[in-house]
Amino acid sequence: MDMLFFDNIDKLGRIVITAAMVYILVVVTTKVSGKRSTSQLNNFDWIVTVMIGSLGASIILLEDIPFIEGGASIVVLYLLQFLVTKYAAISPQFNSVILSEPRIVFYQGEYLPDAMHAERLTHQELECAMRSEGISRLSEIEAIIFESDAKLTIITKNDNAQANVVSETLLPLMR
Repeated sequence: MDMLFFDNIDKLGRIVITAAMVYILVVVTTKVSGKRSTSQLNNFDWIVTVMIGSLGASIILLEDIPFIEGGASIVVLYLLQFLVTKYAAISPQFNSVILSEPRIVFYQGEYLPDAMHAERLTHQELECAMRSEGISRLSEIEAIIFESDAKLTIITKNDNAQANVVSETLLPLMR
């Protein structure tokens, strides 16, 4: 109970200096690794981000993890993420293993219960996405797609298109 608020000045100094060093390391490696590491995250990117955060906290707070060793683990995670995403960009087969496929959860006026159940989505979540896009009627929507990054994309009907024609953006998802 005696260390509840403060232990000693040496530990505090170590934590402050290490926190600043970890911060600089994460900022620099994030900048070098590119926009992907801070964009809308898919499951794979999210897991790596959580791991980096956990490593950063461990380096800062645990005395038995030297900065160089912990920093090396963060750099390796960024490097692995870069290599995996680079390879996924050139290999559709590898990409399909790493990333989840987008899924249509609403199509031409109808909720798709099997797809919604598989993605654990509710009517309320789809309706919330509609409201955020300023859509008030289901009849205005061609499709709602649950994307790889867990974002809901709404494709509205085109007044000039025939009602029974599937837009080109939906064709790959209709397979």
